[in-house]
Amino acid sequence: MDNLLELLNYIDPSLIDYQDWINVGMALKYEGYDSRVWDDWSRKDSKRYHNGECDSKWNSFNGSSSPVTGGTIYQMACDFGYKPLSKNVDEAMNWDDEINTDPLKVIDGVEVQELKIPNEWNPKEQIIKYLETLFEADENVGYVTECWQNADGKYLPKKGNYDRTAGQLIQELSKLPDNDIGAVLGDYNPNVGAWIRFNPLDGKGIKNDNVTDFRFALVESDSTDIETQNSIIRELELPVAALVYSGGKSVHAIVKVDAVNSKEYAERVKYLYSVCQKNGLAIDKQNKNPSRLSRMPGVMRNGKKQYLLDTNIGKENWAEWYEWIESINDDLPDPENLTEFFNDLPPLANPLIDNVLRQGHKMLISGPSKAGKSFALIELAIAIAEGRKWFGFDCTQGKVLYVNLELDKASCLHRFYDVYMALNWKPNSIDNIDIWNLRGKASPMDKLAPKLIRRASKKGYIAVIIDPIYKVLTGDENSAEQMSRFCNEFDKICGELGCAVIYCHHHSKGNQIGKRSMDRASGSGVFARDPDAMLDLIELELDENIQNLQEQKAECSIYLKYLQRFVNDIDDIVSQDDMQSAYNMRKIASENLPKQTLNLAKNEYQKAIKSLSGRTAWRIEGILREFPKFSPINCWFDYPIHKIDDSNILKDIDTDNVNSKNSNWKKNFSKKKTSDERAKDRKQSFETQFEGLKSFNESDSVDISDMAESMGVNEITIRRRVKEMENFKLENGKIYRVT
Repeated sequence: MDNLLELLNYIDPSLIDYQDWINVGMALKYEGYDSRVWDDWSRKDSKRYHNGECDSKWNSFNGSSSPVTGGTIYQMACDFGYKPLSKNVDEAMNWDDEINTDPLKVIDGVEVQELKIPNEWNPKEQIIKYLETLFEADENVGYVTECWQNADGKYLPKKGNYDRTAGQLIQELSKLPDNDIGAVLGDYNPNVGAWIRFNPLDGKGIKNDNVTDFRFALVESDSTDIETQNSIIRELELPVAALVYSGGKSVHAIVKVDAVNSKEYAERVKYLYSVCQKNGLAIDKQNKNPSRLSRMPGVMRNGKKQYLLDTNIGKENWAEWYEWIESINDDLPDPENLTEFFNDLPPLANPLIDNVLRQGHKMLISGPSKAGKSFALIELAIAIAEGRKWFGFDCTQGKVLYVNLELDKASCLHRFYDVYMALNWKPNSIDNIDIWNLRGKASPMDKLAPKLIRRASKKGYIAVIIDPIYKVLTGDENSAEQMSRFCNEFDKICGELGCAVIYCHHHSKGNQIGKRSMDRASGSGVFARDPDAMLDLIELELDENIQNLQEQKAECSIYLKYLQRFVNDIDDIVSQDDMQSAYNMRKIASENLPKQTLNLAKNEYQKAIKSLSGRTAWRIEGILREFPKFSPINCWFDYPIHKIDDSNILKDIDTDNVNSKNSNWKKNFSKKKTSDERAKDRKQSFETQFEGLKSFNESDSVDISDMAESMGVNEITIRRRVKEMENFKLENGKIYRVT
């Protein structure tokens, strides 16, 4: 393990921002170091060091559920040029070691170019060219020519001006008969120089909130020698709008970042600084603010010129530069000719889920809320661990990692237990299931993936299940570019671990009618097109007839069970037709079962009714890359598990032809029943339920509460339906038939 004291020698505290400085202190305390180590290292930043500040901050570090560890210092040291010794393949990795070579390292060695400052110059032309390059004529420019001296004798810029446009300044400077720029900008101290803000302002202030266009970022380094700075900036082909010699130890590169808002600006500056750091340019991170001051060309500073060296060098814009950086170290394999493999094809990966998903591939489960997607993933984890079926598909047995991002630890463990119990499976291979509980500790997927790989690399998992992915989304889920990068993290996990990655995602908001199953997942279409297998759940609407059919089937089954248990020669009194009629089974049971046993059957039926009212119906459709499409699967979500509909009750339910390209909603409207037809259906359903309950209770009336529960409606609805029908009346909470 690398010594943190050695790593600190690579990190210059004067070149990092406040948060990085705090992170170093927190990491040192976490790793057991004394506050004096942090204090001694912080003294190297003489400009910002204050005696006693480290001790005060140190005492406020009281631990965290997501602590800052020595890995942070290790990574910062690497950013400043630290290169760890190479490791043997089997040697354990330290801290947050990179798994692959750094893709942001694009130059290896630099040919240093001499910085040439001309003896003759025209200050007025320097400033005009700078303004014309960076600003539109109607944009306000912030600049500072006045300064003040602090207690340490250092000169610092004042607030300056920000209420004049670039056009006004250029016009006034152009009229000057000589180079007396002080007549336009104000006199400056030639020992100190002058400053300018490189992004346009709103004319109301100089803070980040006053920036109107996040166009440019400042790249500056005081610790790298100036010729090397200039050379690295050019070799990296940074999209530089203006390159200015500061008259001191650095050149100032005004880099085009072209951000649409402050959030994107921060992301792009972070990426820009990371590329510079990893290619030998130690960046001053204090310059990351969009309202930051930079050195103004065309003025003197302690006998040296603040000089505009170049404009519009490197790549033309941010997008072109970013694509170039990403393409240099793409780690892509070379093309291969088909003749090499045609007669000796490599074997296909073994199935993980028969006829659905291969090992090492990716699968997405999508559906709306309340579809039980998380329970489906837990069912799958258990099926893989036990080598059982999942939604009717055989699963290969092996170890599985379930990454829990949403539930607290206790709730997650209870869910696994409840699902095992509901499936009625013995936990013979429960040691095949590992659970990584990350609620409140999850990081974006690009940060989580390497940590997951490091922990799982020697565990032999054949599947990693991530639930849910919205907790680790990076970027805008509607952006195809950003979601492609996000999904690539799953490929890294598959490739490094040789296992399948399975995850779930929610449907988009709104009506799903008319959408194909692959288009229902929220966000970019990348979600549906990236995985090798996609299973989509859509809810089936249950009408009263299906509800009644379920209840009658349950009633038949319960009475048959009790008759088989307590009556001899049951075949003589129960026919196949009887088994399909709730009325017949109720009558046979009442005639052949003792009253006490009959009451037990009735109680069980009431419990079954309550259970049936809580379950929902779903249809699962599959879009598969490696296997033929399977027929839709109809199932019930009967908390906490899904059960395949073996009775085929759900088979003929129309889901509004969601796969059709026609305007099916119009067809559905044409199929709607008239008000008279609906009233007739309600009456028939009411009479069926009334007769069933009356016979069941051996009474001439039915309690309104029992009727409401049986029909799955409230008592107000029952009262309204009694009023609709002439042959029923309601008295003292009981319903009677009028003869």
